[in-house]
Amino acid sequence: MRRNKAAPAERFPPPKPAKKTAKVVFDAPAAEAELPRTFRLGVMPGATPGKWIDAWKQRMPRVPLELVPIEVADQRRALDDVDAALVRLPLEDDALHVIPLYEETPVVVTSIESHLLAADELTVADLEGEVVIGLTDDALGAPDLPGTTPAAFGALSTEEAIATAASGVGIVVVPMSLARAHHRKDADHRVLVDGPTSTVALAWPRDRTTTDVDTFVGIVRGRTTNSSR
Repeated sequence: MRRNKAAPAERFPPPKPAKKTAKVVFDAPAAEAELPRTFRLGVMPGATPGKWIDAWKQRMPRVPLELVPIEVADQRRALDDVDAALVRLPLEDDALHVIPLYEETPVVVTSIESHLLAADELTVADLEGEVVIGLTDDALGAPDLPGTTPAAFGALSTEEAIATAASGVGIVVVPMSLARAHHRKDADHRVLVDGPTSTVALAWPRDRTTTDVDTFVGIVRGRTTNSSR
């Protein structure tokens, strides 16, 4: 009997490798680019925010900090035009956040020839009989100095008053930072140990508490980038 030859095995092309599907990565949406902006910090005379500005530059390198000079007599209005400001208390306004920062020592500025400079420090009693020059930008709120006499002329700016005191006409009582800011070779100052201090504070409008403001508050309070509030 004739045997039928087995039919050769059908040849099929090798299976094609499965197409690789794209790997699905669940990424967070890309952060929106920050809009260019500047942090405007109001600064009244005598304030020294240098160390805070340095910290800001390190922490917020993409947000320039602009210093805006303000006057004590106009500091409330000036707060409407800046993000925050270093001010002098009192500053009563429920629409503001106010954080006291430090107290400034008062000093007596007088001519380099004045007998008052014989002492290392002064008390209010030591000023009896002295002529006190009034200030248009008084940072101490017209301190009560019994036994002294107000100058016969009108109030002057701190810079003008110190120049006048240097000529031997009267004395000026100001926070120490202002005496140093307007230092002259023909005048000097002594600490007034029982005089009124001046409180420097950080203030800003409550309805404008932005992320930048919160960052600056953290800087002045000494918080690091990893600190919790």
